[in-house]
Amino acid sequence: MEIVQKYFSDFTDTQLWQLGALKNLYEEWNQKINVISRKDLDNFYLHHVLHSLSIAAVFDFAAGMEVMDLGTGGGFPGIPLSILFPEVNFLLVDSISKKLKVVQAVVESIGLKNITVMHTRAEDIHNKKFDVMVSRAVAPLKDLWRWSKPLLRKNTPESSVAGGLICLKGGDLHREISESGCRPRIYEIEKIFEEEYFRGKYILQVT
Repeated sequence: MEIVQKYFSDFTDTQLWQLGALKNLYEEWNQKINVISRKDLDNFYLHHVLHSLSIAAVFDFAAGMEVMDLGTGGGFPGIPLSILFPEVNFLLVDSISKKLKVVQAVVESIGLKNITVMHTRAEDIHNKKFDVMVSRAVAPLKDLWRWSKPLLRKNTPESSVAGGLICLKGGDLHREISESGCRPRIYEIEKIFEEEYFRGKYILQVT
């Protein structure tokens, strides 16, 4: 938790309790359903929570926004973001039901009222629009944008306000961006958080 509080300080008591409870919950569930590697569990708050919250260090989410976490896996970045923004509505989607069992249990254990969990694929969602899509390294950018574009409301946000597709990526992205046909805004996370772990990790925004 110290690593999170190094960069974020304006938490309520409830948010501190919710964030602080996460590691033990994931450790307990990981013994039944493996959703987080041992190495990542040892560095849980750095690798998962702070990495997820890097999005919040760049973008603001307004009350009432509808956000979809595409391919949420074990609940990242959706769960940390939903703790930080309790007035924002999050839909956490994944095609692997056993992972969502863990997500649902964590959500219920810490009393998150602004999350809905859905076992589906993005391409199977119809008649629903979102202000923002977030995702963490689940697919190439061209696929993420293809899935996201039909589900996004047609608005162009100010640069500081979350909007469009916002995804967490790592490594050499030149080819992936070129193949996507997108022109994303790119933010280097190591310039936001001065931790060695974030070298070569990026936030991409496509609107």
